[in-house]
Amino acid sequence: MTMNIAIDIVSDLVCPWCFIGKHRLASAVGLVQEKFPEARFQLNWLPYFLNPDTPPKGEPYRAFLEAKFGGAKQVNKALAEVAEAGREVGVEFDFERIVTRPNTLRAHRLIYRAQSIGHRPGEIAALVERLFVGHFQRGEDIGDSATLAEIAVESGDRKGDVIAYLESFEGTPQVQSLVGKVGGLGVSGVPFFIIQRRLAVSGAQTAVVMAAAIMQAMKPPG
Repeated sequence: MTMNIAIDIVSDLVCPWCFIGKHRLASAVGLVQEKFPEARFQLNWLPYFLNPDTPPKGEPYRAFLEAKFGGAKQVNKALAEVAEAGREVGVEFDFERIVTRPNTLRAHRLIYRAQSIGHRPGEIAALVERLFVGHFQRGEDIGDSATLAEIAVESGDRKGDVIAYLESFEGTPQVQSLVGKVGGLGVSGVPFFIIQRRLAVSGAQTAVVMAAAIMQAMKPPG
């Protein structure tokens, strides 16, 4: 008998640990399905803004990090730690290519659109992965409408439709409302996972920890 498991993933596309957490979750799903082949997963992506005050056109990436961490030495140390954790899950970060730290409202709207108009799970997964890859591996400005439209096309969307959507305000109130609801749940950092609407996992936990949490949530309540 098929067992459906819903996981809400709260993340921001400029969060490197969210990229790592996405890959760790995929490994966790594999571990669960080895034990429960009947398990089927429904992933729902929810928006979060690490820095809500990011200018609409973004800001210089390295300068932002040095101001946040207190200097170049501290930034280099933090990025090295992230890069090492990324390699463990097959993610190769290329921080040197990142020029702009984008405002991610448009990127979140793009994901919201894909989910709300019924794109297939595989297409949504490909879109989210490509957005992370665009920022962290290719140094693309994922706050730019034209760049986002090209990314969406790779995931099976129509360029003209996406540009028209992104250049309007469509989806903006809904995304901002979701951000508010996530904050209302007490989420103050990402990644954050909500399994079966009743069990929460904070941070980019290991695949083993994530799998254990999923299997715990699969048990009947009570």
